[in-house]
Amino acid sequence: MEKKKKSTFQKITMVVVWLMLIFTVGAVILGALSQFITG
Repeated sequence: MEKKKKSTFQKITMVVVWLMLIFTVGAVILGALSQFITG
């Protein structure tokens, strides 16, 4: 078990998790804004 591989894997995982969180929050905000504007 190499530390370098683990750290790299952890970095990639963190980036993917953050991207998914940002995308989800953005989608929710866009959905709420669209409903607020159209409604």
